[in-house]
Amino acid sequence: MIRLDENEISFPDPAQYDGHEGIIAFGGDLSLERVWFAYQNGIFPWFDPGDEILWWCPDPRFVIFPDELKVSKSMRKILDKKVFTITENQNFAEVIRNCREINRRGQEGTWLSDELIETFTTLHHYGFARSIEVWQNDELVGGLYGLQIGKVFCGESMFSKVSNASKAGFIHFVETHKNDLKLIDCQSHTDHLESLGARMIPKRDFLKILHENNERR
Repeated sequence: MIRLDENEISFPDPAQYDGHEGIIAFGGDLSLERVWFAYQNGIFPWFDPGDEILWWCPDPRFVIFPDELKVSKSMRKILDKKVFTITENQNFAEVIRNCREINRRGQEGTWLSDELIETFTTLHHYGFARSIEVWQNDELVGGLYGLQIGKVFCGESMFSKVSNASKAGFIHFVETHKNDLKLIDCQSHTDHLESLGARMIPKRDFLKILHENNERR
């Protein structure tokens, strides 16, 4: 692995460097400029708060193509009945806070540090990060957030306080924006997202799609 210089915003080329188990660098900082540059190049931070910052670009990459979205009959009924009200970019702060605080089975703590939350929130103010909120009886019961890199959405985290809330929000987001999205980056495998159609693709294919569809490079 390569140690990053805090005074220089750069990373090893993920297309040429595999690193160790998907980790291509460590160190550096979580400044807005570095985090944004990282995501533009297919790299994301993932580490335990208090530990060294780790930067990842795994191979293969877990993604979902909008036209491959799978919606079960039971979920379609939930969406058609409008069990939830779904909004976008109405409460980014509460979505990311809930993503940090929600209890997750088999997981202790969270990777979302105060510094990283501040960076993502600033990126939201600049229009680079977006949130999806899922409401039930005027209560925020689910949601997700991520970064928009051109026509690629880099999903970061989601939460659900009631059954199917985050899944409904994700489906709504994909179906609403499918004409504007080429790919959704899910980063690492989860059964939850696999059930919705996510699959692994080679890192080289992911980076090619990202670079071809990054309108802000």
